[in-house]
This record gives sequence, C-alpha cells and structure tokens, in this order.
Amino acid sequence: MHLIPLGDSAVTVELGEAVDPDVNARVVAYANRLIEQGWNGIVDVVPTYRSITVHYDPIQWDLTTLTDRLLALSCSYPREAEPQGTLHEIPILYGGDHGPDLEAIAAFAGLEPSEVVTLHSSVCYRVYMLGFTPGFPYLGLLPEKLAMPRLPTPRPRVPPGSVGLADRQTGIYPIATPGGWRLIGQTPIPLYRRSGLDPFWLKPGDLVRFRSIERDEFERLSCEMAHDHDRPQLRPRRV
Repeated sequence: MHLIPLGDSAVTVELGEAVDPDVNARVVAYANRLIEQGWNGIVDVVPTYRSITVHYDPIQWDLTTLTDRLLALSCSYPREAEPQGTLHEIPILYGGDHGPDLEAIAAFAGLEPSEVVTLHSSVCYRVYMLGFTPGFPYLGLLPEKLAMPRLPTPRPRVPPGSVGLADRQTGIYPIATPGGWRLIGQTPIPLYRRSGLDPFWLKPGDLVRFRSIERDEFERLSCEMAHDHDRPQLRPRRV
C-alpha cells in the first residue's frame, strides 16, 4: 500500500501497479470497507483500476490522522479476491449507424465484421471503474486483436448507449458527449438515471457480457426503456 497526498483535501491509496483483476478486486473490497466505516468528513471514495482516492473535509481531518486510519484499515480488509459484483447481460446492435467504426475495426484486426462481433461478445468483462461521464464503465480486458487506438480526432457528439473500444478497454457512453473511442455498436439500455438515490446501473467489480441483437429487438427495447423509469429488468445475477 502506498499513500499519495493530493492537495489538502484528498489522498490516493495505491494497491498495485498493474491493470489486473485481482488488484482491482482488492481495490473494490478496500473501498467498500472504507465506505462501511461511515467516517464523518469523508466526502467521496473513488475506486479506480488499482487505487482509491479518498476526498475529505480538511476541517474535520488532518492528513496524518487520516493516513493512520487508512493504514490501520488496510489490516482488516480482504487481501484475496472475494466473490462480489453482479453479472449483467447487455444487448447490443452492432455495426451500421449504431457502430460506425465496426468496418475499420475489422480491417485493423484482419477479421470479418461478423468475427469482430463474435470476438467482442465472447468475453466476460470486468467493470474496473466508473469515470469520464456519469456512470461510464471502463470494461476490460478487450481481446488484444481488437485493441485499436482511439480516433485521432474525437467526435463532437457520441449518442448515449454507444459501445466503444480504446486499446484494451471497451466502454459504454451513458449520455451524449464528445468522445474518441471507436464505436462498435449501441445498447438501448440506459446506464445512468438522473433521478433516484442510485443513478448508476453498473458498479466497480460487476461483470458484463454483451449479446448481439437485431434492429427490431433494439427498437422494442428502446421503446420499453423510454417508458420505464425504474432499473432495466434484465435479470442480472450475483457472481
């Protein structure tokens, strides 16, 4: 464990150096254990690939006291990857206007577009972290054959639900935003809801499988989601 102060109101707790599922499992376990403490003055706990950034109120905490408490907590959190998270199956309409970079990805990988779809949907991806925009999941690891660099110039607007690739990552844009990831398809399932106490559908430590769908199912699900203000009912299961 390595602690790095970030100004006078945040500290980063590093638990590893590599992008690795076991390291990330320890990150998620430590972040959950920290949140469970309910310490007053802790403003936010942000898990990433291999670290946790703890934002705190400097009026209620000094750095020395907080780092001592964080180090003490490290003695009690699970060191082994423990069963956690939820497995989600997310439908995707690949290619066409919904995935305008599918052909370029196929050419890059030396595959047919249908082979790219099969390869992309064959992996059970881990949600390593959320970031960039509300609820954007960084999923990995993408098959190395599909690890295409970002676009040299980002698109000014990427539609919500777009599924993109960038190096060994794949991700889903929850809201319309500029973005430079290669777009392979689109899901009709909303990952971010503005209302409610829990606006994010996916959590760090969850698992994701993509399922290829046709246009008629995409349109049907889009219509259902437009009239459903609760969570998508896709029968996620614990893993």
